[in-house]
Amino acid sequence: MDDDLAGMTPEQLIAEVRRLRAGIRAHRDSSGHDLCWHHPQLWGLLPEQVEPEIAVPPWPKFLRGCLRYRESLERQRPDAAVFDREYDDQSPRQSG
Repeated sequence: MDDDLAGMTPEQLIAEVRRLRAGIRAHRDSSGHDLCWHHPQLWGLLPEQVEPEIAVPPWPKFLRGCLRYRESLERQRPDAAVFDREYDDQSPRQSG
């Protein structure tokens, strides 16, 4: 699966590492409503371009999963700033 790496020069490998790190950092630095989104651009960093077969839970189960995710953030990052705006509100407001 990663045979493409064997033919790369050291310079190409360094460029690939930088590209992958930039993608990982962009995902890591997601905040606010961006935490809830599907991230195909992250998967696009892989050399094999496939259309992932995803399965979407029915609404009630999906929303329960969203609640559990938010509850886990409360436990794991109780010190996180509050991103107090609706999804379609573009004005930056944070409280903490």
